[in-house]
Amino acid sequence: MENLSGIVAFVHTAEASSFVGASQRLGLSASAVGKSVARLEQHLGVRLLQRSTRRVSLTEDGERFYERCRQILDALSEAESMMLQANATPRGRLRVSLPTIGYRFLLPILPEFAGRYPEIDLELDFNDRLVDVIEGGFDAAIRSGELPDSQLMARRLGPFRFVLCASPAYLQRRGVPLVRADLAQHACLRFRFPTSGKLQAWSLRGLPDDAAAHFPSALTCNNMEALRGAAELGLGIAYMPDFLAREAIHAGTLRSVLAEHLAHAGQFSVVWPSNRQLSPKLRAFVDFLSERLFGDA
Repeated sequence: MENLSGIVAFVHTAEASSFVGASQRLGLSASAVGKSVARLEQHLGVRLLQRSTRRVSLTEDGERFYERCRQILDALSEAESMMLQANATPRGRLRVSLPTIGYRFLLPILPEFAGRYPEIDLELDFNDRLVDVIEGGFDAAIRSGELPDSQLMARRLGPFRFVLCASPAYLQRRGVPLVRADLAQHACLRFRFPTSGKLQAWSLRGLPDDAAAHFPSALTCNNMEALRGAAELGLGIAYMPDFLAREAIHAGTLRSVLAEHLAHAGQFSVVWPSNRQLSPKLRAFVDFLSERLFGDA
């Protein structure tokens, strides 16, 4: 750590390609910068810079050392900014991408969020396709399932369950399935993922995930809201998240079936670019979701 000043002088010299340019950035004399770099080279036992009358350039060793030092100084700067902003008031526009059904669990808690953070302007983009968070310019996204993207940081928000449900009129007409095998005699409403085009698996205890492919299909669509609507209209039995079906079940327009045979639980997470520091507005949003979302799950 006693060489930190020399490292700072070296990095600025490498970026300015001159001791004079580095001295202007650091508020020191060019001679002081040059001596600081020379002491660092003496300590390391290698030459980091090639000097000429007009400019300096990196040696091969200097290039390797510069890349590592630049990363370290960036990390220190980010750590300093994080501490300085820790008590800053969260404010500004916050762009968030989330699936279409996200309004079901997010909108009910938004008034509380707005009350806590009146200076944050939320911009919500509801989209069932998997958007590129970085390319799309989003501050964060809410996603379900596996998170393979290594460029994103993530925090789990909470689990949810899946339910099989149908309208009372449909069940009266076709009968209530009592065991998994009964589904082979029913009209099944299937969800197709917009991004991959794959049909959603129905996870039933003791059956492979592709078992639903062998059940009679009455309708396939790529929108969960439409799937729920089709079930309420009596078109068949649908497989959907419990939070999407909850209101309809409470209202009596849908009935849950085979609950004890369902095996799979889903998981929502909030993600954000790993190369972007957690600003006060983003930290407030992530912490709020962690605290309030699926709290009763």
